[in-house]
Amino acid sequence: MTKHELFHHILRKQSFLCVGLDTDINKIPMHLLQEEDAVFAFNQAIIDATQAYCVAYKPNLAFYESLGVKGLIALEKTVAYIRRNYPDQFIIADAKRGDIDTTSEMYARAVFESSDFDAVTIAPYMGEDGVKPFLAYPNKWTILLALTSNKGSRDFQWMVDANGEYLFEKVLKKSQEWATDEQLMYVVGATQSKTLEDIRRIVPNHFLLVPGIGAQGGSLEEVARYGLNKQCGLLVNSSRQIIYADPTEKFAEAARQNAQQLQTEMAMYLKWITNEK
Repeated sequence: MTKHELFHHILRKQSFLCVGLDTDINKIPMHLLQEEDAVFAFNQAIIDATQAYCVAYKPNLAFYESLGVKGLIALEKTVAYIRRNYPDQFIIADAKRGDIDTTSEMYARAVFESSDFDAVTIAPYMGEDGVKPFLAYPNKWTILLALTSNKGSRDFQWMVDANGEYLFEKVLKKSQEWATDEQLMYVVGATQSKTLEDIRRIVPNHFLLVPGIGAQGGSLEEVARYGLNKQCGLLVNSSRQIIYADPTEKFAEAARQNAQQLQTEMAMYLKWITNEK
């Protein structure tokens, strides 16, 4: 999916919502455990309930890998189900890979050839040679971790050099030498929303994947205020707030309502950029 196609999708849906499929077998409604593939049954219901209000899905691969072969089968079935039924959805492999070039080539092959993801999250600590193999795929996206929302982000990402430049700023600046905003996105946590204004000065045209609203305390209004650009430039992820909104047999309806509520709010913020045209 190209940047233009993604932006068109956002405008058509009036949404920049990404639904995180962090499906934990221990948290899904009990009645689904009777299903042959409980994880896929849960995902299918969530997808059907939310697809009208979002533009992307982001399975977190750790939740599937933790279940071994059964989990990987559920993941592949989930991706295939989205492709078959809702082909306009952008699908992100939240894998946070990052290794030497030969290993990264295998990771890239896994998400873009063996599986049919549009994008993958990458830890940039290994540098250019660990990222380049993912950039070799046309119309596929590499999403670099830049400034995350967890407490431990202060351990390294906020380290400052003698010139007053933060490590996450170095990541943003250096990585732009590897690819353009047609292929490269960045993860910026919603709890860092006020820093988005500074980040936008460094990467004014890139898309940002923003987790951390809702359960993690991030403000959607602040993310939109500081992060929107002329082509939206945001994919805001919500996981627990949507998929675990209700533990009963009404879980899908609760997910639909929460996704719709976020979409309605996003439509209001999108007017900020469409009114400028």
